[in-house]
Formats: sequence, structure tokens, C-alpha cells
Amino acid sequence: MSFSVAHDPVVTAVRTALSTVEDPELGIDIVSLGLVYAIERDGGHVRVVYTLTSMGCPLGPMIERDMRNTLADVEEVDSIDAELTFDPPWTPARMSDEAKFVLGVYGA
Repeated sequence: MSFSVAHDPVVTAVRTALSTVEDPELGIDIVSLGLVYAIERDGGHVRVVYTLTSMGCPLGPMIERDMRNTLADVEEVDSIDAELTFDPPWTPARMSDEAKFVLGVYGA
């Protein structure tokens, strides 16, 4: 699989779609939370490498289901690999400034 750069319109469409998927516990989208580590594509096949806020997060299957359902609506995407990783571990420093503000996270 080839790595797609950020200016790839399909990668942009995938990132935009993923920004509508919320972490149900925090009520903030997974892109703003910094849970999406990588988006790669090879033609119509997309690989999303993502993480969760903790290894024991019981909402992982729900988040993956929501990701798959959302990406199924992206016209250019034919198939999806969602790869969960905990390397590197997620930290609040990965969040967007807006997410940090909403959650009251300072100094991360």
C-alpha cells in the first residue's frame, strides 16, 4: 500500500468524514481528539490507523463501527482496513487546541 500525502483529495475526504465520528464518552470527534494516527490509500482501498484514549476503552468496537459506516458513504472508498494501535500511546497532547479547550485540558 502506498502512503498518501495530506493533499490527496481522497485522504482529505476520509479525514473530513472521520471528523464526524464522535467518541461517545467525550462527545468530541476522533480527529480532534488525535485518535487518527494515519490515513493511507491505494486506489479505492483505505487504511486508517487509529487508537483509543485507553487500552481498556469499552467503546472501541462502537467507534470502529461508526468509522466504517461513515467511510462507506465516501464515494471514492471501496474498502477499509481499520487498524487499532496503542503504539504510541495516546495522550491529551495529541488533541487539537479546540478539543483541549472544550475538555479543559491545559498544559498538554
